[in-house]
Amino acid sequence: VQLQASGGGLVQAGGSLRLSCAASGSTFVINRIGWYRQAPGKQRDLVATISSLGITNYADSVKGRFGISRDNAKNTVYLQMNSLELEDTAIYYCYAASNYVDYWGQGTLVTVSS
Repeated sequence: VQLQASGGGLVQAGGSLRLSCAASGSTFVINRIGWYRQAPGKQRDLVATISSLGITNYADSVKGRFGISRDNAKNTVYLQMNSLELEDTAIYYCYAASNYVDYWGQGTLVTVSS
């Protein structure tokens, strides 16, 4: 499975961005797909995931502001980020999980400015 993330950039606080992650290869093994992020000097943390049944899971810090969705026909997952805060600045990594293996895409940088 290969994951290609896109959509990062610079945005002012309070603004919005949408990240995309396109999966390719043996996508049928994916049970769960979503996003993690890593801020400078911090560990990589969960942002949001969505299962093959459409069950979503969000970090408390983004609930009510971020929305994850998937387009199965395009093998693509989206992260709509609204009301962005300075603390959302991080490298965002696309993530997918099968029964046995975790997959990671390259990161995309999101910078929120004041």
